[in-house]
Amino acid sequence: MRDMLLSREEMTFDWGGARLDPVRDRALLGWMMNQFLYGEITGIQCGHWLYAAPDLEAARFFARQAVEEFQHVDNFLRILDLLGEKPAPPHRLVRFLSTGMMPHGFEEHVCLEMAMGEGFVLLALYGVIDTIDHGDIREILVRAVRQEERHVDFGERRTASSIRQRPSLRRRLLGLSLVSTWGVRRLGAYLRSRLPADHPVLSKLPNFLQFTVDCAEKRLLRMGVLLKPFAELGAFEKAACVAEAYGTALVTRPLRLLPRKRLTDTYLRDPAVLQRPPEDEEEPIRLVR
Repeated sequence: MRDMLLSREEMTFDWGGARLDPVRDRALLGWMMNQFLYGEITGIQCGHWLYAAPDLEAARFFARQAVEEFQHVDNFLRILDLLGEKPAPPHRLVRFLSTGMMPHGFEEHVCLEMAMGEGFVLLALYGVIDTIDHGDIREILVRAVRQEERHVDFGERRTASSIRQRPSLRRRLLGLSLVSTWGVRRLGAYLRSRLPADHPVLSKLPNFLQFTVDCAEKRLLRMGVLLKPFAELGAFEKAACVAEAYGTALVTRPLRLLPRKRLTDTYLRDPAVLQRPPEDEEEPIRLVR
């Protein structure tokens, strides 16, 4: 795996030794795991992106990712079982961020769902790993984050590559990223208003939320989506980016009805097909009668 644009150290929040107790915090942990569970169920969207993959590298990645996402479904069902909790519906904001904001194109997908969306998930998983007082649950999550890290890395690389090739994408991706960040802030506000403020872990939630947004800002800067910090973006500039993102989506919607070239049409021009291995590394094919 390549290195993500943000290291594990940069995405590690200082919890000050606070712990999540699987007995005391069973209901809270159950609620959290059910949000993760819904996110993994949205792995069905990998099939859509596999069909829309622009090249063999992306197609192979989405095929593998689909398998991994459904392995994670089993992981979170196992954790719920360890906690003695039942599968339950997600919060509406989690549903909006995971399903309601499903992008319309490959570039939006790798930026919003993979780099940003799974980046938010990765931070939350790191937080549980660093605070959960349950060895089996921690071990399950440690295995899962290795695959999530690959997903974030792919999204970062392909987003940065897309912007280098088409700089005009930047404002649209920024507008959509601002909406995604707003959704995360709203979810944090919901948690703050309904969870005990004297809890050793939850009392640090406001600082963790700001830390999460700061990490998202760094990721956007390093991918080239954001050219200056959020603090230097005026309200009008933010609104213009969001309006452009959704306005472009409305204008181009009729174009989605037109036939488009799929990988089955373009694979002979694909770098993975054109870049054949050296002759001395190829095993000759022998026909056996």
